[in-house]
Amino acid sequence: MKLSQLAYKTLRDTGADTETSSHSLLLQAGFIHQLGAGIYSYLPLALKAIKNIESIIRFEMDKTGAQEILMPHIQPQELWDLTGRSTAFGDNLFTLKDRRDRGLVLAPTHEESVTTISKSIIQSYKDLPFTFYQIQTKFRDEARPRAGLIRVREFAMKDAYSFSPDEQSLDQIYEAMAIAYQNIYRKCEIPVLMAEADSGAIGGKDSHEFIFPTESGEDTVITCSNCSYTANVEKAVGLLISSNTETEEPQIEIPTPGVTSIQEACTFLNVTPDQTLKSLCYSADSQLIMVCIRGDLTVNEIKLKQTLNAKELRVASNTEIEQLGFSLGSISPVGIDNMTIIGDESITTRRNFTAGGNKPETHLKNVNYPRDFNVSQITDISMVTDTHVCTKCENKLEAIRGIEIGHIFKLGTFFSESLGLHFADQDGKQQLPLMGCYGIGVGRLLAATVEANHDEKGIIFPKSVSPYQVHLIALNSTDQECSDTALSIYNSLWDRGISCLFDDRPDQSAGVKFRDSELFGIPLQVIISPRNIQNSVCEMKVRKTLETYSIPLDDAIEHIAKSI
Repeated sequence: MKLSQLAYKTLRDTGADTETSSHSLLLQAGFIHQLGAGIYSYLPLALKAIKNIESIIRFEMDKTGAQEILMPHIQPQELWDLTGRSTAFGDNLFTLKDRRDRGLVLAPTHEESVTTISKSIIQSYKDLPFTFYQIQTKFRDEARPRAGLIRVREFAMKDAYSFSPDEQSLDQIYEAMAIAYQNIYRKCEIPVLMAEADSGAIGGKDSHEFIFPTESGEDTVITCSNCSYTANVEKAVGLLISSNTETEEPQIEIPTPGVTSIQEACTFLNVTPDQTLKSLCYSADSQLIMVCIRGDLTVNEIKLKQTLNAKELRVASNTEIEQLGFSLGSISPVGIDNMTIIGDESITTRRNFTAGGNKPETHLKNVNYPRDFNVSQITDISMVTDTHVCTKCENKLEAIRGIEIGHIFKLGTFFSESLGLHFADQDGKQQLPLMGCYGIGVGRLLAATVEANHDEKGIIFPKSVSPYQVHLIALNSTDQECSDTALSIYNSLWDRGISCLFDDRPDQSAGVKFRDSELFGIPLQVIISPRNIQNSVCEMKVRKTLETYSIPLDDAIEHIAKSI
């Protein structure tokens, strides 16, 4: 492709709302165009990179034995009603009606569709196992699209679905997919952490996320540098070091005028947050409950929801709290015996807590469990922090920010059972196939590749992802000999099957051409100038290292072929 013919426009200013380097660089280089919030077009250079990423994905999927199919964007909503996910997905689900007033869904994922397809294929154990995959557009009505291609409302995803007769088969496919994902990230030169994760609205049992560590990420993983334990913060577990060695002091009531928060209580009473007992009210499937946790910790609502086996969980409203007779800002489990109270394990790690007094502008000091209050259950319902240690080796845990760039799930029999998918085992008995689900966002993978591979000058594409293999630059396109020499190299490269972007623009300075080449990030630059021609050489520049060197013009094609 000749740059003089390429439809693109580089930008000097990408605006103040670009949160990540990848978002800024992809806009600046003219790779993407924003049509609306979370809605992007891929322009020629980006699309070539996307196609290369898709080729990497297809190679690794095919290597596992997965078979590519293509399922429709639109699905009957009745399938989603059968699995209950039309409710579970909530406002993220795009829905519409056809002319006959039948409900339809713009697919955010394809478990319902692929299970329905498989009902026409699977009859006996002899039909299992197998894995389908596709690269298809998905739709999610994200409340807060952000960071360019990282969180969008329309996106391409590689989603794979496996069907197995037993746990052993599912485990084998799951492990093969995990290896395939790691190969994909390695080829895109993206470092990843494989973290235990919650399954969310997808459902299922075991689940792992692949996290690219970066400060611009909105996900947090907890990791142990000693034993390599890694989990998403929503799934992570840890141990709290107990300081439960104090003598229990008599409980005393203290007036606290104007104090309504943990921080205000700490300041007023001269205590630290870990010395306070935080009590919160939740509505779990319309039943109001109380949660007690150490004041320096945060409730993990996913753990709490699982503990309660609740379908719906939310923080209780102020009105609901007041109707229970509690005083806002001074809630406590002390003296409460008429509601479910869930205690976090942290309430057993120390004595003499400061807690609310269950009446206005009043707090209690020296509150102790179980002397002063009872709970229905003690369990782990806290977000892990750096105050926790590893449950496996008791080493200090570390929180790392990152971007999720892949997710794999063991779905079990949820979709098989919900949609009536069965097979006859070797004894002729009807069984439910075990399913797995494996997803990678393709556009997000492009963004992560750029996020992981750039410098202050621009993108540094890995060879496997780069839209072109070579960026050929004619520094003086108005010089006939320079132009002819560069054109000859350009044609020879294409004849050898080497893709080349040729900057033949006659109206741009050498400085502009160099800046654009560094911005685009194509791995190898080949520079032709009148001076180089006089010396019968051409200049090579490696984008990643910025190393430059000269080679004889006559050897240029062979050298390039060996270098790419």
